This record gives sequence, C-alpha cells and structure tokens, in this order.
Amino acid sequence: MQSLLTHIRRATAAARRGAHRSTGRRRRGAGFGLLLAVLLLPANAVGPAFDADTLRAIERRYGPAAARRVLDWRQLIDTARDRPLPARLQAVNDFFNQLLFVDDIIHWHKSDYWATPVEFLATDGGDCEDFAIAKYFTLLELGVPESRLQITYVKALRLNQAHMVLAYYANPAADPLVLDNLVPDVLPGSSRDDLVPVYSFNGQGLWISRARGRGKRVGGSERLSLWRDLMTRMETPASAPTRETVR
Repeated sequence: MQSLLTHIRRATAAARRGAHRSTGRRRRGAGFGLLLAVLLLPANAVGPAFDADTLRAIERRYGPAAARRVLDWRQLIDTARDRPLPARLQAVNDFFNQLLFVDDIIHWHKSDYWATPVEFLATDGGDCEDFAIAKYFTLLELGVPESRLQITYVKALRLNQAHMVLAYYANPAADPLVLDNLVPDVLPGSSRDDLVPVYSFNGQGLWISRARGRGKRVGGSERLSLWRDLMTRMETPASAPTRETVR
C-alpha cells in the first residue's frame, strides 16, 4: 500500500481546490485521493490533517451522507485493527454489505466498471465487484497479508450468473473463508455449494481456481484490464465516468 500513501498530499490539495466548483450535481472520482487520505491517516497522524476543512470538501463534492460513510469507514479501520482475525473479516463484511447493490449499467452507464473503494462509498452503491474490491483494500489496511486475500470470480448457481466475492486463505491449500455481499456470514468455501470458482486474483497474481486451495497461478493480475484501470485510478485522482446515478 506504500504507493497509495505517496499521493495523499497531492490528492488532498487537488480535491480541496476542486470542491468549491461542485454544483447541484455531485462529481465523482477526482475526490478519491482526498477520501483515501482520510482512510489512511492514523488518528495521531501529522501532515495532511483530517479536519473540518477536509470534511467540508467531502460534503461539497458528495453530500453530508457521503462524508458520514467515509467517517464510519475510518472508524472501522481504527477500531477493528486489533480484533482477532475472524472478527476483522466479519466486521468488514458487515460494514460494506450495508451499501446498495446497483448494476454498472445503471450506476455508471457502463457495461462493466470496477469502482475504487471511495467511489463505492461516496456513491452509496455498486455491484458485486465493488463490494469485493472494497473489502480487499480495507482488510489490507487492517493488516491482513495480501498473500492471503484473493478477489474471486465465481458462478453463482442460484442466480445463474457471474458473481465476485473475496476469499481469505489461511494457507495456499486451505479451505477459504468467503466474504460475499449476498450472504451476511463469513463462511468456509466448502459450505458454499452455490458458488463455482472460476479464477481469482490480487495484487500479486492471477490464478485459475480449483475446488480447494487457491488454484494454479497463470500470470500477473495486470493481465486484467479492469484491474489495471482500477489501480491507475487508485494511484492518480483521475475522473470517473461522468454519467452517474443520482440519488
């Protein structure tokens, strides 16, 4: 996550400069760096301050409810960090499962779009990929090793459609624990006979899935164009799609 930390100062300044230009229609994306700064700064941080001006910038861009959701996210990071691992997994699953499921074509007017965690929070909704991605980055901030987390593309048999979840592996051969926006409890993969894994990935690689364990590595996650686009937006506070769902 070090590469994310390096842009906090630049992104905070850019977001504040742009906040006063917002009109009745809320803008997305360009404020990502500011909101990420809110998440990453510890309570006793020095440098870019988590102060009233920062909150006002969030509210001007996204409205007071968005600022509240980001504050709640920051509180989750602060309070869950020292909990036992099962409690951290469940807390993160519970937190993000409160948000609304909205198809990309409705929410972003694009057939497929992977939102950053802050785009997801600020707009109060997203599809299954957005839930899994937000949980992944939050658990990284909570100290869970990246090697144990895999965003997993599955077929949801009961829905007869593609779906995405986050899996936690205690070791590469373990039965994973599954964080799913469709199910409130974090359950072992072996108990989720409604899901058929297809492939999985994280910042370290891409795997073809199998029944148990994390499968065969077939390359780097940069092979996924949507992941590359997501990481570009994570690194640089660039604009998200201009068409948006208005709530």
